[in-house]
Amino acid sequence: MIYRAIIPAAGYGIRNLPVTKSIPKEMFPIGGRPTIEYIVEEAILAGITEILIILSRNKNEIMNYFDRSIELECFLTARGKEHLIPTITPPKVSIQYTRQHEALGLGHAVLMGKSFAGNEPFAVLLPDQVSLQRKSMLIPLIKTYDTYSTNVIGLQHVEPALLKNYGVVAAQRLKNRVFDIESIVEKPKKDPPSNLAIMGRYVLRPEVFEVLKDIAPGQGGEIQLTDALSELCSTSGMLGYAYKERWYDTSIEQDYLKIQKQAYLMKLHNKH
Repeated sequence: MIYRAIIPAAGYGIRNLPVTKSIPKEMFPIGGRPTIEYIVEEAILAGITEILIILSRNKNEIMNYFDRSIELECFLTARGKEHLIPTITPPKVSIQYTRQHEALGLGHAVLMGKSFAGNEPFAVLLPDQVSLQRKSMLIPLIKTYDTYSTNVIGLQHVEPALLKNYGVVAAQRLKNRVFDIESIVEKPKKDPPSNLAIMGRYVLRPEVFEVLKDIAPGQGGEIQLTDALSELCSTSGMLGYAYKERWYDTSIEQDYLKIQKQAYLMKLHNKH
């Protein structure tokens, strides 16, 4: 069973400037709730009891959101609006924070969780990739890990024209949605090895930290998680779970608008 999860949320959100100059992209609302709340809820529903969120200096709003606001609770009580207090109550799970002082890449952010994860397998959830079509997209990865006891990453079949935006795997199907990954190519400009792209969910064994510690900077001069995963394919093994559910990248305006519409329609459906 996997009990710990790392959520890297330290990026500048360059694709969403100028709003991300002052508002973390993880706080962009979806159906009246910030994006990162969906991610934390997804982890909790998968059985996660300890969460580490990697922040940068300008992301204090995330800490505030998951903190208790006694002043607001008192204000609501005084106004006879106690029924709203459960909507602002922090989740019943341990949430810790650490700061990534320099933008050194996703791999570096995950490496900062080494002492948090210890010698246990752990999950990684990227907060800008969201799906509303399953209660927790992390659950099938954890089930796959429980079966095979090796690294597992989320995959999805992607249109050929879009593969240049993702890490793309060369893989052989083991059964149903499970694939044995042979190698990974980061954002291939031509001749991608398949149409299976990495989505933002991972269950990793602790040996990934040793690889990240020694790996050279990759694309953009950053420590790339994909480079470490590619090395693990040949050393300790790597499986992929291919989702059929629709994913949205909230850093892309069109995707963000589409998931807003889906959340709104789900709200209407639940009311009726």
